[in-house]
Amino acid sequence: MAPVGGTAVQDHVALAEIELCGELIIAASAADEDRLSLESIDEVLKVAEERGARAD
Repeated sequence: MAPVGGTAVQDHVALAEIELCGELIIAASAADEDRLSLESIDEVLKVAEERGARAD
């Protein structure tokens, strides 16, 4: 039983990973091809944007 008093802990890394997985699932379900290409995955996960932000 959960303690009374609202002692919920949020793991921000886990929440971010769940959000990214959700984005991939949505993209995969909307894709015409059987599998997402590596480029499509990078686009969904905004890999290029992250790399650009790190370079600045």
